Amino acid sequence: MGGISGGRMKLLLTGANGFVGRYVQAALPCVPLPDGLDLRDRAALTTAVAAMRPDAVLHLAAQSFVPAAFENPRETFDINFTGTLNLLEALQAAEFRGRMLFVGSGDAYGQVSEATLPVCEDHPLRPRNPYAMSKVAAEALCYQWSQTSGFEIVMVRPFNHIGPDQSPRFAIADFARQVMEIRLGRRAPVLQVGDIDITRDFTDVRDVVRAYGLLLERGRNGEIYNVCSGREYCIRDLLRRLLTLAGVEATIEQDPARLRRAEQRRMVASFAALQRDTGWQPAIPMEQSLQDLLNDWEKPLQ
Repeated sequence: MGGISGGRMKLLLTGANGFVGRYVQAALPCVPLPDGLDLRDRAALTTAVAAMRPDAVLHLAAQSFVPAAFENPRETFDINFTGTLNLLEALQAAEFRGRMLFVGSGDAYGQVSEATLPVCEDHPLRPRNPYAMSKVAAEALCYQWSQTSGFEIVMVRPFNHIGPDQSPRFAIADFARQVMEIRLGRRAPVLQVGDIDITRDFTDVRDVVRAYGLLLERGRNGEIYNVCSGREYCIRDLLRRLLTLAGVEATIEQDPARLRRAEQRRMVASFAALQRDTGWQPAIPMEQSLQDLLNDWEKPLQ
């Protein structure tokens, strides 16, 4: 299944306008779905896929913001599960015979005991929010189709991403924005944070996209792969590193509105399966990811 990175194959991309989708377009030759096409519109999707006749598919499109998923769980399920079913049926109608990569979420594992870290792919799935539940359901659907359809499906569970152009709805991007605002004199030297004494497994979005490209070429049909750094980062430490990189001193204040109920205290996962089948490992150091985030915020704030 070679040829994705070399551009010899037509790669259909869903979710092209999202954070990861923009990096996919920069790194891999691909054809996005038409602007404004909703995966819930089965007829329009079937027509579009038939016209494109792709050789491979990277399915990123999703409602992925957890607070929005709690506000409207039915819409989240319709987009993430029914939208995926519509895509699978559209591919089948177009007599697709290539490989699809379904992007799920490390959130599928839910609350994980510290004794079981790092998380491997055989860990039980215990989704604890409507977004994670919809991804688990869509992943199960994709596994079934990988066994019974005429095309291959590889599934990934990515963990936390980091990198330039990320929405400030996400903690590290928000901290980078606040730090740069302080540096540029746009706000008092006080950082508003949630619970920063937790750990997460962060991977630079550019490394994530490279993993996706390799899995489209070398992944195994029906297999599930964690995409992660295998490193446990304390949020407070990352915040301090942002302050140091920016040459800024600030007071840290916890905002109760930013706290989440029953927060997972520690998280780190294993990418051993991904490395085994593709040779992938993270290449971009955290220091570069943080510096690039700061640089990215400096432009619009000046």
